[in-house]
Amino acid sequence: MSTILIEGGALVTLNSQHDVVDPGYLFVEDGSILALGPGAPPDDLVGQAGEVLHAGGMAVIPGMVNAHDHLFQTFVRGLSYDRPLMPWLQEIVYPISGAMTEHDVYLAALLGLVENLHGGATAVIDNQYLHCARGNDDAVCEAASRLGIRLLLARGWSDRNVPEAFCQAPDEIIAETERLHKTWRNQGGGRIRVELGPGAPWACSEETMSRTRDLAEKLGIGIHMHVAETRAELEMDRSRTGKGHIEWLASLGMLGPTTQLVHSVWISDEEIELIVEAGAMVVHCPVSNMFLASGICQVARLRKRGVPVALATDGACNNGQGMIDILKTAANLQKVAALDASVFTAHDMLEMACCCGAAAFGQREALGSLEPGKKADVVLVDLNNSRLALASPVPSALVYTASSADVHTVIVDGKILLRDRRVTALDEAALVAEAKIAWDGVLRRAGVAG
Repeated sequence: MSTILIEGGALVTLNSQHDVVDPGYLFVEDGSILALGPGAPPDDLVGQAGEVLHAGGMAVIPGMVNAHDHLFQTFVRGLSYDRPLMPWLQEIVYPISGAMTEHDVYLAALLGLVENLHGGATAVIDNQYLHCARGNDDAVCEAASRLGIRLLLARGWSDRNVPEAFCQAPDEIIAETERLHKTWRNQGGGRIRVELGPGAPWACSEETMSRTRDLAEKLGIGIHMHVAETRAELEMDRSRTGKGHIEWLASLGMLGPTTQLVHSVWISDEEIELIVEAGAMVVHCPVSNMFLASGICQVARLRKRGVPVALATDGACNNGQGMIDILKTAANLQKVAALDASVFTAHDMLEMACCCGAAAFGQREALGSLEPGKKADVVLVDLNNSRLALASPVPSALVYTASSADVHTVIVDGKILLRDRRVTALDEAALVAEAKIAWDGVLRRAGVAG
């Protein structure tokens, strides 16, 4: 039996009562939260504890879920600025990532997942659409398995309007998704799962989308897709289909409770109602949308209509994969969009990062809050520094002041993956050194100066 006692911290539970227990204790047994409460822990729990973490001066929060990432793009970061989406993809992402080997993808995924841990994420949804080498999907899963982090691999695909190396035949898409689902669904204690990830409406044919829908229903898995990210994409598709992206998906029967609509910037009021009726959810990528000048997602309107909205970093168009780092940006972007400083609270942002993230991950009943019976995915954030010591209340300090540098400990499934800011599963310095060598090789093969 494995047990951990966390004592003396400020527990931001994100339960239905919005309880903050300060100070409090939390007891973990065999990967699940057994008990929590105010003040000092009971003597019997102290006696049972295999390890005690002293969290005085720290916030104790549920693990955040990065609900949309492209881990392979860790190797593309910093190579393109000041471009909108389509030129960025065509001039930078496609040529450089197309030169990556399976081992490059593995290293990029490891590096990106380590950064996610440092940023307070215990689970990541990775939209993996780089299939130039057959084993790339497995490489990402292997990286997550090595670290012990949760991963939902949205197995990406496109069958039109992309370079040949990124285009796949429908039979291959279906066969590979089925293989991955069978291979990984019981691996890592259930921490690794697979779903479908159609690229974007402009890159996917109706025929293959319909087959994707049928496969998702057959396997009981979700669908994770970029939609309505930029106005240019929307106009391009509307000239072909006569519909907005959400209208198009609805016409194909692809909206439902397990559908994750990534970006959803350019959607109409009528399309919001389609999302509501289907019970689908939206994934908001604030920094990515700002970096590419794509626009601002209508998060306040979506949430007012009851649509769950999760938060995500996105890939290289963020230049960072720290979930705690995007909370302030997400909150302030919505305030200025609404011209209303009160439109979102700190608790709202944490709820989107944790509770709604857990829903996007497909495990809302197991993740997203600190409550007995839930999985022990827990993050300790150190408030003992000049920036945070006087910041209060704790939820506001986490959203508006904290950063990845303050993430002290990360626990996933009751196992400590980040201890005192150090990754436990590998030598991070050695990983960085190996990744630099591999990255230089990718740039040479792609014909890009390092």
